[in-house]
Amino acid sequence: MPLPKHLDDAVARLKAASLQIDAARAKPTSMDALQQWLAALTDFCQALSDIQVFTNESVHEKLHELAGRVGLHEFPPVVPKA
Repeated sequence: MPLPKHLDDAVARLKAASLQIDAARAKPTSMDALQQWLAALTDFCQALSDIQVFTNESVHEKLHELAGRVGLHEFPPVVPKA
């Protein structure tokens, strides 16, 4: 699956988890409601992590493309140690 599609999927999962969190919080406090809230919060955190990973990967790809356009043979360039 292309990177933008992965990112769109992660954003959709984040929004769905956010709705589940709101629904669980609106319920009276019970073990079942807390379990639903915790599951939705876990899904939210995983989606947020995926968004960060895919965004970083996208930026990395763009940096490599720019490096190729300006003629860098190595990216990031190797800096000699002093």
